[in-house]
Amino acid sequence: MAGKRLSGEGDRLPAVGTSVEVLQHYNERWAGGFEVAHIDVDGGEPTVALRRRSDGSILPATFHPRDVRRA
Repeated sequence: MAGKRLSGEGDRLPAVGTSVEVLQHYNERWAGGFEVAHIDVDGGEPTVALRRRSDGSILPATFHPRDVRRA
């Protein structure tokens, strides 16, 4: 069952290691198989770095919290 989409405002960001899904904008579907690798809160709005669980690779892009939800 999919979790609640994060707004980044008022919602707690998931902890590092939390299993999450990420929104694919090209088809508006959620993709699973990721975990939070790092959260950057230094530059205004937070960004979330994700690790692919299948091979442990950290994705090269970071994501806005609204595009990540707990799995």
